[in-house]
Amino acid sequence: MKTYTGKGGRGVKPSQGRIYELIRRPIITEKATLLSEFNQVSFDVPLDATKPEIKAAIENLFKVKVMAVNTLRQKGKVKRFRGRLGQRSDSKKAIVTLAEGQSIDVSTGV
Repeated sequence: MKTYTGKGGRGVKPSQGRIYELIRRPIITEKATLLSEFNQVSFDVPLDATKPEIKAAIENLFKVKVMAVNTLRQKGKVKRFRGRLGQRSDSKKAIVTLAEGQSIDVSTGV
């Protein structure tokens, strides 16, 4: 259940169950690892997740201060599976910028 105060979705506080749905998994690739130099971490999130919800979930789960959240949607590609056309699922990524001195160790579980 979401609670909104004010306009623009500020003051969002997702429920405890929603928090664990929002942050599905960290993205651990070469590109995502290079982002750590800029104090950024990447996560896979649901398609309906909003930036304020993601920010609240990260701050609640990892006890860090989030400065910004950038999101991107990736449309599923049409690929061939055993000679037949198939389509990958759409996905959404969140790139979270943390405050100076803050860090998230993505190699450990929550």
